[in-house]
Formats: sequence, structure tokens, C-alpha cells
Amino acid sequence: MVMNKNDSPSLTEKQAEQIRKACINAAREGFINASMSGLCTEGAAEAAIGAIQKLNLNEVLLEAGSKK
Repeated sequence: MVMNKNDSPSLTEKQAEQIRKACINAAREGFINASMSGLCTEGAAEAAIGAIQKLNLNEVLLEAGSKK
């Protein structure tokens, strides 16, 4: 992990990209699942947002670290 000017950890580019991919995948799956369950487009979009909010970022970062 890279340190910023305040000596606190910041994300590496690879970690940030892993988080972006995980968010896209979670949103896509949440939207598809909600649509298949009969929700309207607005409801499916809300479900997609909820899927991103539930994403375990620690788990994503651990996985990104293991793929070095």
C-alpha cells in the first residue's frame, strides 16, 4: 500500500481497479437478479446500488493483494 503525504495508507492503482471491478460485478448481478424477480427498472437499479453497498471491501482488497 502506498503512503500519502499525511502518512496514512492509500490505495494502489491495482487495488482501486479491483474495487471498481467488484462494484461493477455486484451492480450487474444485483440488477439482473432483481429484474428476474420481477422488479421494475427503477427497483432493479435500487437493488444494484444495494449490492454495491453490501460489498465487503476488505475481502476485495485481500483478494487483490493475493493476485500480485
